[in-house]
Amino acid sequence: MDSLIFGSPAMQKPPVTPDSHIIFDSHAHYDDRAFDSDREAVLAALPDAGVCGVINCGVDIRSSQKALALAAQYPFLWAAVGIHGQEAGRAKPGDLDGLVPLLEEPRAVALGEIGLDYHYDDGAPRDVQRELLERQLAIAVERDVPVILHDREAHEDMWKLLQRYKPRGVMHCFSGSVEMARDLVGLGMYIGLGGAVTFKNARRPIEVAAWVPADRLLIETDAPYMTPAPFRGKRNSSALIPYTAEKIAQVRGITPEQVLRMTKENAKRLFGVECPA
Repeated sequence: MDSLIFGSPAMQKPPVTPDSHIIFDSHAHYDDRAFDSDREAVLAALPDAGVCGVINCGVDIRSSQKALALAAQYPFLWAAVGIHGQEAGRAKPGDLDGLVPLLEEPRAVALGEIGLDYHYDDGAPRDVQRELLERQLAIAVERDVPVILHDREAHEDMWKLLQRYKPRGVMHCFSGSVEMARDLVGLGMYIGLGGAVTFKNARRPIEVAAWVPADRLLIETDAPYMTPAPFRGKRNSSALIPYTAEKIAQVRGITPEQVLRMTKENAKRLFGVECPA
């Protein structure tokens, strides 16, 4: 397991060694090509690292199908299916219709990862992204499924749509201010925090980690991305969540085990799942 998750046996081990399966990763991408060489081994090792649950998120029809296939193989994996804002320009006319049967699959528990990303000048046009997100929010509300949202440099447009549709779900990899988090929680949303809280000079994620109500906090990896310190630059994994939990625990004045237990319960409640025995 060391060579698969931590890089080598000599590398630092997590600050928390869970005494039971209490790690629930609310956002990962194990279908990503970064795992092509050893995906099966990485996933098989997660329960021994204390992982009891993972929501694996698609970003288009193909990756959503892959997420469902993986969830069918591993009892601790569930799938979210959706079309990301960055994929809006490549989406085919019938893709949205194709999402509905995917949502009906037993291991599909959310619509995501969806959202808006205005960071890249060569990305999908903003109006195309907004239309795609609005149509997916309408599907989620109609079918009463939670959404997993991505918002990068698009706060104003995202907020307008959330006020209009009022979905239930989580703003993943939250990067906004405490004021923004307060608005989202006021709508009933959850806040997803990941490795960014461990980054040097992190300010807003730390402030949000200290503020967010205990029953509205989720913990995530965004694996293979957003790897926490001290492993920045390496491939992320759900087994590294204890580093994020340790930092959140420090700013909240509780133990890492308490952070892991409460975020596990929050994830189970939002996604309507039970971890395997």
